[in-house]
Amino acid sequence: MHYLEAEQYTHLAGEINSLYHEAAVKMGISDSVQNILYIISEKEGQCLQSEISKMTGISRQTINSAIRKLEKEGIVYLKQGNGRNTIVCLSEKGEKFASEKIYPLYEIENKIWNEWTPNERQQYLILTKKYRDGLKKYLKDIL
Repeated sequence: MHYLEAEQYTHLAGEINSLYHEAAVKMGISDSVQNILYIISEKEGQCLQSEISKMTGISRQTINSAIRKLEKEGIVYLKQGNGRNTIVCLSEKGEKFASEKIYPLYEIENKIWNEWTPNERQQYLILTKKYRDGLKKYLKDIL
């Protein structure tokens, strides 16, 4: 990638992350709570705790801390999965909370997605996966 293009990508990715952060602040929640509830909502109200960490890139310690806080607030509850797996579930209060704090993000993302042509959506997914795969491949060399 040409240096200028790589720099543009870095700035765009940072700006997008900043916009999601701004949305979390406006909703009165932390970035980690936003990400956790987003994943659980996407998974129809319940998700393995380990999967949340994998899908968000947030450390297990931060995930655990945020989930404990959400559990104390009655937004999520935990249930035992297979083996040592813990399932994080939205409570009734959590469903209402997610509908106010997370679903507006879904609506915005769907508006954007629907403004794109099917070809643009497909191209975006192909290139994003290609970038992710390349990053995995080349990070192995330095990690």
